[in-house]
Amino acid sequence: MSQKKEIEERQEQLAEEIRRVKLPRGRQVFGLVDQLLGGTRMRVKCFDGKLRICRIPGRFKRFLWVRAGDTILVEPWELSGDKRGDVLFKYSRSQLQYLRNKGLLKDMQVFEEF
Repeated sequence: MSQKKEIEERQEQLAEEIRRVKLPRGRQVFGLVDQLLGGTRMRVKCFDGKLRICRIPGRFKRFLWVRAGDTILVEPWELSGDKRGDVLFKYSRSQLQYLRNKGLLKDMQVFEEF
């Protein structure tokens, strides 16, 4: 494959990835993974100012790999929603850049000090 075609394919993939950015709906919030606790659990600083222990649901276990410092989409549980939640989506770098440009993550620098 020529370099020109490879570059074009990468740009198409990037554009396609940006179009499919999941936004929070209802009770869902953005979160920043603080610490991995083992298994499918992690400590997450949510953008609503709460610290939650979140888990990766069984349907995502094999496909969703999360590290400390990743930005994720969290859905708090109905019971004990202030302390626990489920991870729904992990944002890539290009998706985070898109969210910053749209103004949805404008307070992220203030949040990192939290």
